[in-house]
Amino acid sequence: MTIHHPDDVVVTPPRPPERVPASAPVPRDVVAGELHKFSDGGLPAGPVSLIVPTKNEAANIAFVLEQVPPCVDEIVLVDGHSTDATIVTARSARPDIRVVHQEGTGKGDALRAGFLAAKGDIVVMIDADGSMAPQEIPHYLYFLGNGYDFVKGSRFMGGGGSRDITWLRRTGNRALLGMVNHLHHVLLTDLCYGYVAFHRRYLDYLDLSRPGFEVETQLTLSALRAGLRIAEVPSWEMPRRHGVSNLKTFRDGSRVLRTVLRDVDSGMSGRVLQGLRRQLHATRSDELAPQVRSEVAT
Repeated sequence: MTIHHPDDVVVTPPRPPERVPASAPVPRDVVAGELHKFSDGGLPAGPVSLIVPTKNEAANIAFVLEQVPPCVDEIVLVDGHSTDATIVTARSARPDIRVVHQEGTGKGDALRAGFLAAKGDIVVMIDADGSMAPQEIPHYLYFLGNGYDFVKGSRFMGGGGSRDITWLRRTGNRALLGMVNHLHHVLLTDLCYGYVAFHRRYLDYLDLSRPGFEVETQLTLSALRAGLRIAEVPSWEMPRRHGVSNLKTFRDGSRVLRTVLRDVDSGMSGRVLQGLRRQLHATRSDELAPQVRSEVAT
């Protein structure tokens, strides 16, 4: 996959709300992912850890691991109680891989386990289903090596795209993104996408309390609140190679909305949004009540 020139990249610091253009071209060997690491204005000099959360991804994991570029020093696979041959296949593809067994459930819990286990100064997270290209990792590292603290992929900026997202999910992402940009006075172009890299020294400032896919949004929101300098880079999302996604549009969309609204409590708009959040929470409680009564009765 081609990684595009940074002239196509829109970089958005959290405060002040302005777009900061890339100040230097990405060297050709960095774009190709052929250079290991260098510290004089290029890739960050510290070791890089790649976190790959998995659950029953035996059909996909080798394809992903075989494409990891040499700029990655450590791969941490977080296994979420797989019942297939995910771990065996991963070790066959990359004998040097570290396997962490997830104790809880959900993507948020898996990422917490992986981040805590990582030894590198730079942490990158990527999905195990083949939808994200590991060849793009050097592009993320380039911006981390040039003054940025938190780099996130975007499917909706020049050079990015998706062959997987549905019209409904795209519409929901756009609405949620507009809300985040308005509330936080930023100009992000994508919200619900989990291709992210950051300096590990900021891990304590990144909120990872959400259990599911909404943790991807939570990471970005906590980076904004912490005042980290954020860059967006173009990324191509492909359909998962095999199997069925665990993502549920309405369930996970409502979780993302609650995550966005959770910490907004100031001013008139904050009071309105908190009222909406309470209404969503009450609706969710009403949906769960019959299930809880049934479990108690049995």
